Amino acid sequence: MQMNNLDTNRIPRHIAIIMDGNGRWAKQRNMPRSYGHQAGVDAVRRITSECTRLGVDYLTLYTFSTENWNRPIEEVSALMGLVLTSLEDEIFMKNNVRFRVIGDIARLPQDVQDKLQATMDHTAGNDTMTMVVALSYSSKWELTEATREIALEVRDGKIKPEDINEELISQHLQTNFMPDPDLLIRTGGEVRISNYLLWQIAYSELYFCDTYWPDFDEACLHEAIRHYQGRQRRYGKTGAQIEESEPQTSDQ
Repeated sequence: MQMNNLDTNRIPRHIAIIMDGNGRWAKQRNMPRSYGHQAGVDAVRRITSECTRLGVDYLTLYTFSTENWNRPIEEVSALMGLVLTSLEDEIFMKNNVRFRVIGDIARLPQDVQDKLQATMDHTAGNDTMTMVVALSYSSKWELTEATREIALEVRDGKIKPEDINEELISQHLQTNFMPDPDLLIRTGGEVRISNYLLWQIAYSELYFCDTYWPDFDEACLHEAIRHYQGRQRRYGKTGAQIEESEPQTSDQ
């Protein structure tokens, strides 16, 4: 089945996005960086609605990294305020979206923590899609925390060193409630991962575009998915092996 020139049978189950370019978008318009972040929230609304329409199960958005705490205090404060105002019911309840958050939440202001928890509780019964916000998050932090937890379990005799495998590590990651991303999108023209889901994107398809996040719209999302659908995901196998394992379709 085709929709918007997309194969609806091959829509990524999980899309992760590095939402980059808010500040540069605002600078082009001689506006403060906070103006760009506000425009970025509008893009989140657009893309969330479109992902639910397309049948995406998980949408993970890189919102604020642990490194972002080093930004000017005025910008950090503005971003925290924006988190509070952007967590509105409409974006979740209208689209039947469940809200989750990953990251070092304890570092956030208490009012932000309370709002995050309230939104998660309020949307817990929604089941069309799960939006995951990576907030005060970095992959190195996540892997360090997981390693520490596993080390404590070994020390306490709950597991043996030989029990440690990929599955166990994945179970100790913040993302243990969802599948790994099928498609990682980065906007804004930079071609790097920036400490985001390093373990989880081992076999994700990567898509980079020059569009600043506030300008990223439904057409841009469709283009990213078209690129994804044009690739063969081999997971270390040869192309021939993948083709042999795919079900054969009949022309009759």
